[in-house]
Amino acid sequence: MNAIVSKENLHIPHLDKQPEMLVCEELRKVYPTPKGDYVVLDDLHLSIKKGEFVSIIGHSGCGKSTLLTMIAGLNNLSGGKIQVDQEPISGAGPDRAVVFQSPSLLPWLTALQNVMIGVKQVFPHASKAEKLDICKYYLDKVGLGNDFDKKATSLSQGMQQRVGIARAFALKPKILLLDEPFGMLDSLTRGELQDVLLEIWQKEKITAVAITHDVDESIFLADRVIMMTSGPYAKIGDELVIPFERPRIRKEVLEHPAYYDYRGYLMDFLNH
Repeated sequence: MNAIVSKENLHIPHLDKQPEMLVCEELRKVYPTPKGDYVVLDDLHLSIKKGEFVSIIGHSGCGKSTLLTMIAGLNNLSGGKIQVDQEPISGAGPDRAVVFQSPSLLPWLTALQNVMIGVKQVFPHASKAEKLDICKYYLDKVGLGNDFDKKATSLSQGMQQRVGIARAFALKPKILLLDEPFGMLDSLTRGELQDVLLEIWQKEKITAVAITHDVDESIFLADRVIMMTSGPYAKIGDELVIPFERPRIRKEVLEHPAYYDYRGYLMDFLNH
């Protein structure tokens, strides 16, 4: 194993003293089928610290999205437990905001109204002006400052995903969950939104978990990349710390002497 990616380097100095924000222990997910139980995840353990950005990669069907929906409280556990900020989860909650591959906006509402739906639920006692300020602030942060009043149907796919990102951050969650949010976008738009996401995340310092099938994206976004084994009975197979300084500049990351060592390590895991 290359010394740069050795097990001895599996720590992140600026997160060493941070408490654990997300803990998954002995996690198990089983789906009944006519031919018997299909075990998607088995004895999965995962710990993520407050303020950490973690990417999770693995082959299609390994249970990445299943794991994310279980953390989100949208998918029941077959075994084990999940804790957020030392409290066991019980269903979905505003402490975990999700950005899906498809933004799932209400097409008849404007960008502002789509963000406002969640803000009203999470901040019921805030004044109308305060709620409006929150929505406009995050829409402006994702580059839609001049598009508050545009209907979702009139927005491009990339702009709709920007609304989805703004909607998630506006909830002020403890954990941001990203389920391949850029998977349906062209490479240029994907790069732009990765930069937008990291800029807001850097300011908000929210714990983030991103599911991705893109090795380069996983390296660029994360403090740590979690590699899942192929299913059935999938679990954490390996992990890799990405120690590049933040804020990250794409050109500097790509030109870093260690970049292709990290990339090669991840590709080797996926290929074998």
